[in-house]
Amino acid sequence: MLTENTMEKLQILAESAKYDVSCSSSGTVRGGRKDMVGNTVGGIGICHSFADDGRCISLLKVMLTNYCMYDCAYCINRRSNDIRRATLSVSELEEITMEFYRRNYIEGLFLSSGVVRSPDYTMERLAAIARDLRTKHRFNGYIHLKSIPGASRELLSEAGKYADRMSVNIEIPREESLKLLAPEKNHQSVFQPMQFIQQGVLENKEDRKRMRHVPRFVPAGQSTQMIVGATNETDLDILGMSAALYGRPTMRRVYYSGYVSVNTYDPRLPVLKQPPLVRENRLYQADWLMRFYHFRVDEIVDEQHSNLDLDVDPKLSWALRHPEEFPVDINHDDYERILRVPGIGVKSALMIVSSRRFSRITSYHLKKMGVVMKKAKYFITCHELTDSYANPVVGINELHPERLKPLLVSKAQQKKAAAELQLKINFK
Repeated sequence: MLTENTMEKLQILAESAKYDVSCSSSGTVRGGRKDMVGNTVGGIGICHSFADDGRCISLLKVMLTNYCMYDCAYCINRRSNDIRRATLSVSELEEITMEFYRRNYIEGLFLSSGVVRSPDYTMERLAAIARDLRTKHRFNGYIHLKSIPGASRELLSEAGKYADRMSVNIEIPREESLKLLAPEKNHQSVFQPMQFIQQGVLENKEDRKRMRHVPRFVPAGQSTQMIVGATNETDLDILGMSAALYGRPTMRRVYYSGYVSVNTYDPRLPVLKQPPLVRENRLYQADWLMRFYHFRVDEIVDEQHSNLDLDVDPKLSWALRHPEEFPVDINHDDYERILRVPGIGVKSALMIVSSRRFSRITSYHLKKMGVVMKKAKYFITCHELTDSYANPVVGINELHPERLKPLLVSKAQQKKAAAELQLKINFK
């Protein structure tokens, strides 16, 4: 049974864990077994994300301890903060996980920790929890472990045998800025565990080719997180780091967390009334373009446009800067060109390419396919394309980008962007 003291500690540690956003779907399928408890459904989400079939999936997101030997300026759990502290024992954390699962509160575990004594000491306890859940409690659900920067390869290898996903947070994309806000950390301590995990995954894949029943090692790969707005990095710096990380074969997701002013007394930090949510959203959109739309970083942002446009999404911003790429002929141009049209997504582009083999595509067909014609009509040509008054639509090259942009930004969007322009940060 969970005692009152244990529940009080859980409340403190769940609150301390809420700023880590690098949670994601497992990407693994772990079927139910007679000798195990639970399962992992392919494609499910965690931390109240959604499965492919629309189900909301919950995860116990908690820290093992919020004591920490580091004094990172941006962290609520920094050593110098006067906050309520708590530590769960290994057995308490295991009991909580199993009890919550049996009550159908959760379907998995997202476990992080402050660093106490040393990185290896902390990582050893995290690995022990994952191992005991799998071997002693026969837990077959999802487990995501935060790797501790600076931990040894042996401990990371031990943890990787039992975790579905592991992650190490970069936090700040440039090392000089990281040194400013977290003098006790460096990028080497972050990238080295990433490299160890990557090597373990690749070696495991080779072993499984030769021996069918070799246990999987971190089958859902890695993720990481970067803080947006705590330092003066541009979106070019942030997306450049993301592109480099996605070049690694085991990196699945990069998360962007708008900086929350939890330590307002520190003069190294910017003065913000609220997190830069618009910028965070634009970075996620740009990340999507890199992962699914075949955009390079230098197409989304460059030296002349080092920050993303807050008024329009990155895909539309690119289109407005490159009118020479349009119009795109829906009935004849290839998939890659169609995919770059604002308002056309991956599924719509595939449907267009498949359908036009049988008949010519019109604006009526495009609407049925889910194309956002409010945007797309200025960048395409098809069998017929008229506005609501049956007049031919005037495209980007006739209107020119500077006249077209206001037509695509609603007044509501303009007001919302203006209200959240906390990106004009004052660094003390």
